[in-house]
Amino acid sequence: MPGGRLTQQDRQQIALGLADGLAYAEIARRLDRPTSTITREVMRNGGPTAYRADLAHRATERRTHRRRQAAPQGPEAPPQPHGRDSEAVREYEEALTTVLMQSGLPKMMSRVLGCLYTTDAGSLTTSELVQRLQVSPASISKAITFLESQGLVRRERDERRRERYVVDDDVWYQTMIASARSNAQLVETARQGVGVLGPDTPAAIRLENIARFVDFVGESIIRAAEQAREILYTKAETTSGGTATPSSDRG
Repeated sequence: MPGGRLTQQDRQQIALGLADGLAYAEIARRLDRPTSTITREVMRNGGPTAYRADLAHRATERRTHRRRQAAPQGPEAPPQPHGRDSEAVREYEEALTTVLMQSGLPKMMSRVLGCLYTTDAGSLTTSELVQRLQVSPASISKAITFLESQGLVRRERDERRRERYVVDDDVWYQTMIASARSNAQLVETARQGVGVLGPDTPAAIRLENIARFVDFVGESIIRAAEQAREILYTKAETTSGGTATPSSDRG
């Protein structure tokens, strides 16, 4: 049924759809499921080229069994603020993690980033991430080091001198700018090749076209990122009832 757990027959239909080259959205439509459900199912079970219905079903049963065994021993999930549904939040975090993995981030880095994005504060400590993700501090440290190197998180100290890992609106802006500027090295190297290979030769023309394309796209990204930060960012305003609501910086 829509919204329920995937059955073995559902997984067989997913496998057939992947074999036929169908998009996740089309497979989801045929099964009357959210696209995020199909995406998450495929990505956590080998990806589109390695997905096998029987293996995916057995893996899901094993995960369910482990969760049931661990449930009495694990800490009780803390209540969600603002009246949020805890299960819905967990499902959303899984969906967001899957999308981040599809964008090229490794799984643990995607899980950490998903956690940070879905906290109202936009920051968590190592111990808080360990508790939320049920992984080792070493795994968190490795993930944070990678995310920081990519400009996706930053570190700061709170009033108790604890190190916190932070995501905010400006993180994606800075990442876009850094990415666009790193392309400048490719542009410069490509144009060096033009001189080495000789102007008007096929190889030199190819490199010059690459340089022009990357240079144009990089400049466009920088302009778009600056305009977007100026025009589109919203900030939370507190209402009289104490709840935060989005509000445009531009009025």
